[in-house]
Amino acid sequence: MCADDVRADKVNIDVSLVRRLVAAQLPRWADLPIKPVEVGGVDNRTFHLGEDMTVRLPSGPWYALQVEKEQRWLPKLAPLLPLPIPVPLAMGVPADGYPWHWSVYRWIEGETAASGRIADMRQFATELAEFLVALQRIDATGGPPPGRHNFFRGGPLAVYDAETRQAIAALEGKIDTAAASEVWETALEATWRGSPVWFHGDVAWGNLLVDKGGRLCAVIDFGTSGVGDPSCDLAIAWTLFGGESRDAFRAALGLDEATWARGRGWTLWKALITLAGSIDTDPSEAGTARRVIDEVLADHEHGAAHEPD
Repeated sequence: MCADDVRADKVNIDVSLVRRLVAAQLPRWADLPIKPVEVGGVDNRTFHLGEDMTVRLPSGPWYALQVEKEQRWLPKLAPLLPLPIPVPLAMGVPADGYPWHWSVYRWIEGETAASGRIADMRQFATELAEFLVALQRIDATGGPPPGRHNFFRGGPLAVYDAETRQAIAALEGKIDTAAASEVWETALEATWRGSPVWFHGDVAWGNLLVDKGGRLCAVIDFGTSGVGDPSCDLAIAWTLFGGESRDAFRAALGLDEATWARGRGWTLWKALITLAGSIDTDPSEAGTARRVIDEVLADHEHGAAHEPD
């Protein structure tokens, strides 16, 4: 365990700490009430600051790398996108036993896009794809390439090759490991050859907000964003969408089959390591991971069956 990890274990991120940091560094907001948000996250802890702002503090050294990136780039991206994204209002510095930079953002109204809150899944999929297309069209010059700050999303899948193969071996007899290996090999062979584009890096229902009418109204948490291969943004095609909504998502994105193959690879990697790590300890998490694996394998098989001879 590195020194930063030890230090992270000793940090107690609570309302008292946030109040002290805000009072010392942002005194104009010192009198505003502070309370935890209902779902505060693990990578970052989030707190309401007054009615219109949030304070967001990384919970570990890997996530701390994302703060200055978001401070620099989100104000540049926001005006060019069709939906609201977090806009940083201030950045705090390490102090009072807290070892990393932290941020204040404007609060965005909405609820996380759990499937039961989405009014029309096909429309939701299309509008999300349109957002991602707009993101990909933004000039990527100087943008952050894949690296430790975003766990190498947007880079070659090979960075997770050993971990994926280890998970497949561990799941022998519990999933169709031959099919999983085939999907993984296909993804590795579908090398990205395009110019780098902007990607979000973690397009999941918890980072998408819907309004009271159940429509997509904002995209949040750009901590794993960067410029590179956009295939890592496709995982939601199998984690949330299916049937008509997946078809609508795919049609609106307009990406080639190689990118979809890599997207299946990114999705399979995460689902495999999650299943391997939870199969004996967390039946709910394991069940979700298994469902995603089944969706990816079936989609790959369906695609292969329709390829020309």
